[in-house]
Amino acid sequence: MLGTLAPLIVILGTATPGGGFPVYGAAVAETINEIDPSLAVQPRNTKGSTENVPLLEAGQLDIALVQGEVVHEALTGVGRPPADLKILFAMYSTPGMFVVRADSPYRATADLRGKPVAFGARGSGLVILARYVLDGLGLDQERDFQAVYLDRAGDGPAMVLDGRVAALWGGGLGWPGFTAVAKGPAGARFIAPDTNERARILAKHPFLKPMTVPPGSYPGQDAPIASVGSWSFILARPTLAEDVAYRLARALHRGEAVLARRLPQGGETTAGNTVAAAPRPELIHPGVLRYLREIGVVR
Repeated sequence: MLGTLAPLIVILGTATPGGGFPVYGAAVAETINEIDPSLAVQPRNTKGSTENVPLLEAGQLDIALVQGEVVHEALTGVGRPPADLKILFAMYSTPGMFVVRADSPYRATADLRGKPVAFGARGSGLVILARYVLDGLGLDQERDFQAVYLDRAGDGPAMVLDGRVAALWGGGLGWPGFTAVAKGPAGARFIAPDTNERARILAKHPFLKPMTVPPGSYPGQDAPIASVGSWSFILARPTLAEDVAYRLARALHRGEAVLARRLPQGGETTAGNTVAAAPRPELIHPGVLRYLREIGVVR
């Protein structure tokens, strides 16, 4: 009797513990492995988006989660040669904003000037999103704030709750850091760019997009929050075989409902959103495009 073939191991780079990427990466891995047992996606903690790009280029990761601004800089060649990486999936939208304790006096970005602010883990793409958002307002992380960078994304909420920092920067829907602050005894207030500020940011950095955080995305948040941000993506190393990318796409998109049940943000990981969010169609992996054509999402 012939033995069954061992599943194909696919290494998925995420980020530091306590942030949204490891939670999302685990949900994606579980979903793909459940739908297609011939694949074994294995998440790996990394320093985050800015480390994931060179690890992909070196072939030390097969696929990895990369925040939108890091994708933009890598694929367009900002401060470096353009990266030969392909998009597998759009993950979720990441509207950026600050969270403060609800009993704090801070109500606008300008109120945080000169204050200690945790911008996230050093390797996180959220730090770069903050840089672009603040630059659009004529502000600088280092010059205008007492910038704090974390070794672990999960360290930020406690610093807000005990007053070591005035605010924590983050993004997305159901982001763990924001949820932790909102569940604190004082509750949370969110600070996002106002209408005029959003217009200034988008005029200077048009690759960013207007985004809204729906009501109920966080405990006690009863109104929508308008902001700006970008889509994060799962990228593939340059040598990932077309057949492997096809199998990953088939498994994940057949499991879209399963992923959405596992994690609310996973509801945004759809075939349609991958096509809509990709900066250019040719940046999508050929294996993924083959599957998207089969299901009629692209021609």
